[in-house]
Amino acid sequence: MKGFGIVLYTGRADSLILAGVLAQTAAGYDIPVRIFVTSFATPYFMKDKPELRAPKEFEDLAQRMMAGMASMGVDSWYEMLKTAKELGDVKIFLCSMTMEALGYSKEQVDPIVDDVVGAATFLAEVSESQVVFV
Repeated sequence: MKGFGIVLYTGRADSLILAGVLAQTAAGYDIPVRIFVTSFATPYFMKDKPELRAPKEFEDLAQRMMAGMASMGVDSWYEMLKTAKELGDVKIFLCSMTMEALGYSKEQVDPIVDDVVGAATFLAEVSESQVVFV
């Protein structure tokens, strides 16, 4: 697949928003997208999501950014990903190792997720793609 891969490994608001923006934009241009969710981003792809957080040094800026996005009518990171999936060939994978390490079960996974896979499966999906880490 020639397309765009996103490795989403932080649970910070800025990373989740960036993943949503990149996926939605790529899908709008008919570019296939594969997102590999691992590490500290994993809890945000469970049915019971934690509240978004920003790095301590940017808490004030993050609140201003979120308020500005809301006043502009910009969708949340989650809605952006949903729209991206509706627009095009966008798949979201959760890292199987992280799932096991954090004690999550497949029953806890949010329906936006396409599958729980290992890193090897993701790498096979994006072997001909440009990949970014957010």
